[in-house]
Amino acid sequence: MLVKVYGSAVFGVEATTITVEVNIDKGIAYHLVGLADSAIKESSYRISAALKNNGYTLPGKKITVNMAPADMRKEGSAYDLTIAMGILSASNQIQVDNLKDFIIMGELSLDGGLQPIRGALPIAIKAKEEGFKGFLLPKQNAKEAAVVTGLDVYAVDNIKEVIEFFRGNSELEPLIIDTKKEFYKKLDTPDFDFEDVKGQETIKRCMEIAAAGGHNIILIGPPGSGKTMLAKRLPTILPPMSLMEALETTKIHSVVGKIRENAGLMSHRPFRSPHHTISDVALVGGGAYPQPGEISLSHNGVLFLDELPEFKRSALEVMRQPLEDREVTISRAKFTVTYPSSFMLVASMNPSPSGYFADSDKAITSSPLEMQRYMGKISGPLLDRIDLHIEVQPVPFEKLSEERRGEASKAIRERVTIAREIQTKRFSDSKKVHYNAQMNTKQIGSYCQLNEASKTLLKAAMDRLNLSARAYDRILKVSRTICDLEGAENILPEHIGEAIQYRSLDREGWLG
Repeated sequence: MLVKVYGSAVFGVEATTITVEVNIDKGIAYHLVGLADSAIKESSYRISAALKNNGYTLPGKKITVNMAPADMRKEGSAYDLTIAMGILSASNQIQVDNLKDFIIMGELSLDGGLQPIRGALPIAIKAKEEGFKGFLLPKQNAKEAAVVTGLDVYAVDNIKEVIEFFRGNSELEPLIIDTKKEFYKKLDTPDFDFEDVKGQETIKRCMEIAAAGGHNIILIGPPGSGKTMLAKRLPTILPPMSLMEALETTKIHSVVGKIRENAGLMSHRPFRSPHHTISDVALVGGGAYPQPGEISLSHNGVLFLDELPEFKRSALEVMRQPLEDREVTISRAKFTVTYPSSFMLVASMNPSPSGYFADSDKAITSSPLEMQRYMGKISGPLLDRIDLHIEVQPVPFEKLSEERRGEASKAIRERVTIAREIQTKRFSDSKKVHYNAQMNTKQIGSYCQLNEASKTLLKAAMDRLNLSARAYDRILKVSRTICDLEGAENILPEHIGEAIQYRSLDREGWLG
């Protein structure tokens, strides 16, 4: 007897429906075909034990399982429940007429319990698109999938519940979540706040500009000056995610299994801080069977690279194209996948190997040659893609001992949100540009017009600092953001002057 059951495979950040065909015939054998990996081929042992421990058996006949389309690679253990239900139906151990209406996914334990799967959200989105009535999956992933409206999502703990549901002996209630209510309830509960930061007013101003325009930023300062503390608080002043952004972000994290159990839609912008020993593939994405890397997990959020010169140069260089295009394409001989990677890059570094370049108060200092060698670990093209370079000085005791708290993240975020709304209106006709850092050359020419005084100031800076054309564009973009924060219409010399100040690494004296 032939039975068809439906599962799903995640490819990139999108799902593809998989038809699991189970045929039982005379003879004794078990054949699993359709380009399945080792985890799926081992499923027969888990299925056999799970069925036996729940009062059913793996029939002693010739069982052929085909996973169509047969030319697409399938991987993971999430098809256990799909195959098990096909075997039960094909062997007439249960009578089921409506298997075709459901997507069924889950990894089986030997006692029949269900383990969580990856990619529940993109699978649910695809199931709704293709007209399936429901989606049965492990309880741990149910909230994630229930974000999709118009699809009945059933949370199950073990295979017994699924069997009884299809036999009509028990009623499973679909999980219903008020997505908007859950999403907005969590927006104003950040773990960190800028009011905890003492002093560093100039740095806070720079980070406000970065957040308002989506600009990349690098913090340069000695150990203990507060670089990491400031970077961790940057997501708290970014505008709240829209529902669409939250959906995009949750899909990516769902694919790699980074969603917490029993969690639904992500409401806070991601903050990723990989260690400097990270490989190229782990940072950008890829592998034999491509997975999103850290830059895609940072989509719509912040990627923090602490001690930037300690990262492998090859890993940093592969980030250059994603920083420009806001997406990364992984190409292999048989396929190509594209992951979104629209993130803010926040990097930090010491000014020298010792951390205390030219500081006479410290016992260990670095020579100009040592510093030049240290700075040479970061390529010029990568630094050109970072809009804001800012020096971070240690906070004096008088500031640290103040009882007065700093300005709260909520107040800064309100100003940032207003500036972003101005940019959203400005770029309403563009599908790919939403804030100033994303402007292309044509848009810079349209929205960053300069008067004669501003042109003179910028020309003098270009000549003195020997800036590249890309750095010129960066200064104009940052100037436009400063304008938006002030609610000004035109870029003035003071806006250009402030933007030039945030190009520390372009100034003479850094390399001795």
